[in-house]
Amino acid sequence: MRFIYLVFAFLLLYNCSNQSESQNHTFETEKAEILNILKTQEDAWNNHDLEGFMQGYWKSESLKFYGSNGLTKGWENTLNNYKKGYPSKAESGTLNFVINDVSKIEEGNYWVMGEYHLKRAIGDTDGIFIIIFKKINGEWKIIADMSC
Repeated sequence: MRFIYLVFAFLLLYNCSNQSESQNHTFETEKAEILNILKTQEDAWNNHDLEGFMQGYWKSESLKFYGSNGLTKGWENTLNNYKKGYPSKAESGTLNFVINDVSKIEEGNYWVMGEYHLKRAIGDTDGIFIIIFKKINGEWKIIADMSC
C-alpha cells in the first residue's frame, strides 16, 4: 500500500511540474508573438505606413486610445489621428520601442509597458505607454493604448 501512495505522490508532483513548465512555455510563446507584433509595428511606422502600423490594433469601434488629446474611440478615429499628427515621414521619423514589461493579466490578455522614442528631423520626441493585448479570433490585437 505504501508503494501505491509513493507512486501516486510521485505522479502528482510530476504532473504539477509539467503543468508549470507548460504554462511557462505558453507565456514565453505568447510574449514572443506580442513582441513580434510590436516589431512589425515599428517597421511599418519607420516606412511611414500608418495603416500597416494600425494592423496591430483591434479593428473595432471599441478600440480605446488615451493620449495627450484625451480619449479616442475606434480604429478609424485612431488612424485618422495618426494621419493628422504624422502627415509625412518628417513628422513620423524613426520609431524605437523599449519594452519594460510584458505581463499576463488573465488567459488571453496581456499588458505591455514601455517607452517610445521618435528620432525626427523636426525634433526628437519620447514617451511612455501601456497597451492591452487581447487574443481575438486567434490573433493578438491591441484593444487599449495609453501613450503620453
